[in-house]
Amino acid sequence: MEVVAVDIGGTHARFAIAEVENGQVVHLGEPITQKVAEHGSLQLAWRAFERDLGRPLPKAASLAVASPVNDTLIKFTNNPWIIRPPLMQERLGVETWTIINDFGAVGHAVAQVADEDFIHLCGPEGPLPDRGVVTICGPGTGLGVAQLLRAADRYHVLETEGGHQDFAPLDGIEDALLKRLRRAHGRGSNERACAGPSIVAWYETLAEIEGVSLAHSDDKTIWAAALEGTDSIAVAALDRFCLTLGAVAGDLALAQGAKAVVIAGGLGLRLKDHLLESGFGTRFTSKGRFQTLMAGIPVKLITHPQPGLFGAAAAFAQEHAR
Repeated sequence: MEVVAVDIGGTHARFAIAEVENGQVVHLGEPITQKVAEHGSLQLAWRAFERDLGRPLPKAASLAVASPVNDTLIKFTNNPWIIRPPLMQERLGVETWTIINDFGAVGHAVAQVADEDFIHLCGPEGPLPDRGVVTICGPGTGLGVAQLLRAADRYHVLETEGGHQDFAPLDGIEDALLKRLRRAHGRGSNERACAGPSIVAWYETLAEIEGVSLAHSDDKTIWAAALEGTDSIAVAALDRFCLTLGAVAGDLALAQGAKAVVIAGGLGLRLKDHLLESGFGTRFTSKGRFQTLMAGIPVKLITHPQPGLFGAAAAFAQEHAR
């Protein structure tokens, strides 16, 4: 069966045709990426994908959305589009559909992709456990969080908004970041400290501590300077980002009773080498009396090129196989 798989984030919307059968993804076609800012609505982006594809779209769809999901109105956290599920058939011409949180979709991808679609970050090596909870988190435009519960030959994905939990600073530099976040937003959440745009706050905080003027002001420029190593403040901001991601991932693992953790998200994949070289693993395990427990939790990075699209298709396959 063919399904239109869609992964809608804060910046991009990705479309692909997937083939699903017996609760599994058989094939995922070549994705087409569109900028959210270049289309006024999902319907307009949908029609653009149809034109690019050059043929009528299937009557089944699965949407992974960077937003809480409900049955009447979906408003994105970092995206101006609005989706009204009761109008899906009228607006998109589909007869069967699934709508899932974007990191819920990544949870389905984690459950179904092959072992070779992961690399090891820290903790014991080996495949993901086939029973128990796997915590999934990852930075992108926001900070996505989900749970995968495995039991025998079945699995369940639990969608969450754990990225919006309060940020817990662990040293004086992080205290300074939290003060900046409070001034700007009223509170500091994990997403404000550990998602793509947060590199700006880290950069500004470190520049203020060092008493130097800002060389850059937007997140894309700062990320580029950090990854290229051309700005020492940006590089330091990247280091702090990796430390924070380790701490947040560890907190989530404790809260969810995880047997394993998977880091996901487009930014997570770009940071692969930096996560391996940073203090990510040390921060993950540094949980006081639970340090021994944390050291026994494997942490992996999913390297599948399109986990959101694959997971959207997998979620549809699971829902409509029942």
